[in-house]
Amino acid sequence: MKKIGLFLMMITIFVFHVDMAEAVSPVLIAPDGKYLGNLNDNPYDPNSVANPYGQYGSPYSPDSINNPYGVYGSPYSPQSPNNPYGQGPSVISPNTGGSFQNNPGK
Repeated sequence: MKKIGLFLMMITIFVFHVDMAEAVSPVLIAPDGKYLGNLNDNPYDPNSVANPYGQYGSPYSPDSINNPYGVYGSPYSPQSPNNPYGQGPSVISPNTGGSFQNNPGK
């Protein structure tokens, strides 16, 4: 019985931790207003830029900053954080409710 209780407590902590990690992740918004994913290092978050199989992390997705041929990942696109002279996306932090530019080239 103790093992079942411990197992349930671990599952609860894991679920709470995953929900909290997703809830506090900053998000990327392109200059054109398009949502570009959660800015975190969680490869299991379906909306993370670190998920290599997700819409916002795949190097093949048109919505990914990791696609070097896409609008949001190209080193030549003004919408991309990979272009040091472009506008780059804004990072919106849910903790502060504000945004700041994520482009050190400006």
